[in-house]
Amino acid sequence: MEQLDQAKVVAVLNRILEDELAGVVRYTHYSFLVFGFGRIPIVSWLRSQADESLIHAQQVGEWITTLGAYPSLAIGSLLDSHQTDIGAMLRESLAAESRTLQLYRDLLEVVEGRSVALEEFARQMVQVEELHAADVDKMLRKPGELASFSAGPR
Repeated sequence: MEQLDQAKVVAVLNRILEDELAGVVRYTHYSFLVFGFGRIPIVSWLRSQADESLIHAQQVGEWITTLGAYPSLAIGSLLDSHQTDIGAMLRESLAAESRTLQLYRDLLEVVEGRSVALEEFARQMVQVEELHAADVDKMLRKPGELASFSAGPR
């Protein structure tokens, strides 16, 4: 097995930590802005996404300290179009999820063949983020539409 570049791994983990913490804030904020007949299930889903982001942030923070480094106190980018439209929130979420997914792929790239545990963690998180992005993509489709939202112009 090749040597793990600890500084590079910690740098990627800290960017992921910041991004996941931004997800906690983003999804919680969105949950305050949902109105109408579908409010209860949508708020519940948004808050569950905030909870999931917090769990991911905690896992990543534990990895950072396991590697003997200091977890970042920064928070990632917060997109906010100041729209209360569910579609706008979901489009912003999809963009954010794509960034987070790429960060987990970056982690996989720097740990692959160097740490079995970190590699498995990265793979698991790539799977979770891909499935989450797929759910958001489906939520953005019109009822009955099979084509991916991300694949075509809207």
